[in-house]
Amino acid sequence: MKFTLSWLKEHLDTDASLDKIVETLTAIGLEVENVEDPAKALAAFKIAYVVDAKQHPNADRLRVCMVDTGEGAPIQVVCGAPNARTGMKSVFSPPGTYIPGKKITLGIGKIRDVESRGMLVSEAEMELSDDHDGIIDLPDDAPVGTPYATYAKLDDPVIEINLTPNRPDATGVYGIARDLAAAGLGKLKDGSVKNIAGKFPCPVSVKLDFASTSSLCPAFALRLVKGVKNGPSPAWMQKRLKAIGLRPINALVDITNYVTFDRGRPLHVFDAAKVNGNLTVRRAKEGEELLALDGRTYKLDPSICVITDEKGVESLSGVMGGEETGCSDTTTDVLIESALWVPNNIAQTGRKLGINTDARYRFERGVDPAFNSPGAELATQLVIDLCGGEPSELIVVGDESAPQTVVDFPVSETKRLAGLDVPDTDARKTLEALGFAVKGEGARWQVTAPTWRPDVEGKADIVEEIMRIAGVDNIAPVPFERGDAPRKPVLTPIQIRTRKAKRALASRGMTEAVTWSFVSEKQAKQFGGGDVSLSLANPIAAELSDMRPSIIPGLASAAQKNSDRGFADVALFEVGAIFKGDKPEDQFIVATGVRNAQARASGSGRFWSGSAGNVDVYDAKADALAVLVAAGASPNALQIVPGGPAWFHPGRSGTIQIGPQNVLGHFGELHPKALEALGVDGPIAAFEVVLDRVPEAKKKPTRAKPVLDLSAFQPVERDFAFVVDRNVKAADILRAAQSAEKKLLAGISIFDVYEGTGVEPGKKSVAIAVTLQPREKTLTDQEIDAVGAKIVAEVSKRTGAVLRG
Repeated sequence: MKFTLSWLKEHLDTDASLDKIVETLTAIGLEVENVEDPAKALAAFKIAYVVDAKQHPNADRLRVCMVDTGEGAPIQVVCGAPNARTGMKSVFSPPGTYIPGKKITLGIGKIRDVESRGMLVSEAEMELSDDHDGIIDLPDDAPVGTPYATYAKLDDPVIEINLTPNRPDATGVYGIARDLAAAGLGKLKDGSVKNIAGKFPCPVSVKLDFASTSSLCPAFALRLVKGVKNGPSPAWMQKRLKAIGLRPINALVDITNYVTFDRGRPLHVFDAAKVNGNLTVRRAKEGEELLALDGRTYKLDPSICVITDEKGVESLSGVMGGEETGCSDTTTDVLIESALWVPNNIAQTGRKLGINTDARYRFERGVDPAFNSPGAELATQLVIDLCGGEPSELIVVGDESAPQTVVDFPVSETKRLAGLDVPDTDARKTLEALGFAVKGEGARWQVTAPTWRPDVEGKADIVEEIMRIAGVDNIAPVPFERGDAPRKPVLTPIQIRTRKAKRALASRGMTEAVTWSFVSEKQAKQFGGGDVSLSLANPIAAELSDMRPSIIPGLASAAQKNSDRGFADVALFEVGAIFKGDKPEDQFIVATGVRNAQARASGSGRFWSGSAGNVDVYDAKADALAVLVAAGASPNALQIVPGGPAWFHPGRSGTIQIGPQNVLGHFGELHPKALEALGVDGPIAAFEVVLDRVPEAKKKPTRAKPVLDLSAFQPVERDFAFVVDRNVKAADILRAAQSAEKKLLAGISIFDVYEGTGVEPGKKSVAIAVTLQPREKTLTDQEIDAVGAKIVAEVSKRTGAVLRG
């Protein structure tokens, strides 16, 4: 929601500064997202006098102008505008000025060998209008040296607030002014609207026809104004609409847009000469179409509410009007419509047809039903004032009344729910200033919500109104009672793992990304999903139709987008949810990462000593192991099994597990078919581990670190080479060796795997290095041999291995 400061002050009598207004808006729940100050943006553009304008010596269409800027000697400017002449006053921009209409920053340059030290600008170059036929031509009394924004009154700040869906009253400037007045920032001006006496009956009737179905239009008001003269709206109205990003069209259309933002009351105007007979509000029929004001033709169905005449559909109710009955410069008779629509239906229609309009934005939140007819009266008065004409009587069909919400409010609820001590008189004054009716004295009040606040339903809502005006920052902080028992952790185990996983991956040079939780159906099936239960009933886009079974597609696509823009070597990670089914237990928190091209952990790209080389399976393996260890998994318990899901390369992938029943994740290089399905060049090394499946660490009796235990005795290293069947996993050999001697064994690792000459076909040689660390005495040769024999026996027993000769 955007509005200008002067627009706000039209409804709010205040001397408060811009900074104070912005601060107060955020404090009362209308969060300010942005403040545009045109005076700062256009500060460099100043009024100047053209002392002399001569023909350019080397160009027929250029002139060399000497310009008095009010500061020192005249400045030479080369100008190509046909209206540049001696004695005129225009707008000058010096070197270093950013020209918004051209998206350039001026410098000192030569044009056809003649130096130019600035620019005389047009309105188009300042983005004030589409006029680019010549430079701005100012009156003779324009003060030289004055900033043009100040002279032209373009220095009106524009405030943009971020509205929550429960505040339809704040979609109009008047509603915002009401909140500020309640906060003590000024006095709300009278916003009542006078009824306009009709001079003749309205010749067009309206019928609400929903047959046996539920009504989608509670009330509809209509009036004809004949004899209008349409044309451009006045400058003050155009300036306000432009400031908030709207393009002025003509007076009749601009009036409806103005009332929409001024009072939060969308309206529509029909060219009466183009309407055939009477109007009917009904559900659309299957197969009906409408050419709308945006130039697109929409196919309709019975879930959509429309306004029709005797010829056919004329308007999408509450969303957008039709092209055929739109007002133009030739319009002489205009029908003004103000109606109430069912908010849910407006939202559904907008989503179904993909239309976002200012009218939809307000109707789907719920407009003030009590301002339905007054809205039509206000628009009528503006039409008469700006376009002339005679109004008919206002006809209303349906019921404009709004159900009253009365809340039995215990005054003590403010203290109980918000922890805020507000005197009863102040609380009552706040509610009444916001439009609430308060009856009763003592401990309980009967509070009636105003018609423009459909979100107020109970006691907590009343407390919220009092609290936000009194000031959330006035709530005194109160510490929790610690008690004697130790404090429980604030974060859950999965939250702790999530934080540790992110920290671990960031420390490995990866950048966190946040991708959509949705993928296309094709990608979902490619990565193990595609179940009908996970397809979205109302996706935000066709290519985002299914809940993601993996985060890899989103990260791989993001990596490709970076590559397309010249940043191929990217390493991205995300910690988030994936979905294997539509039940709570089918949702998992995973840590996923991708490395593209040469984005290795040791360094990316090319170096003077050689390139880093493309990423491979070992990069993904290192990332996966790092994040699992950070999340609390025991390194000794992790098992690596060759192979992974179908989207990984079968010979360059692996599975991480703690036994076959607890698969923690997968890593590897993406399969060429997966890359093709994603539209990614690659190579890409990726991993995905499930943080939910990491076993809980054993609870320690104390948080204190154990005493450092260093042995004074020399460690002993021994190597063993085993010949085993080719299908025996190296991890099984390690586990067997570890279980043989737990007391003395300090370290074990694989340092060689060999197949070929000297080893039987179908067999392989796996060599391990074992470190023994004595703690009581130095080991004798006999003791070392005994431990070695135990290791060989255990490995042979579990894997069928034979010690290689």
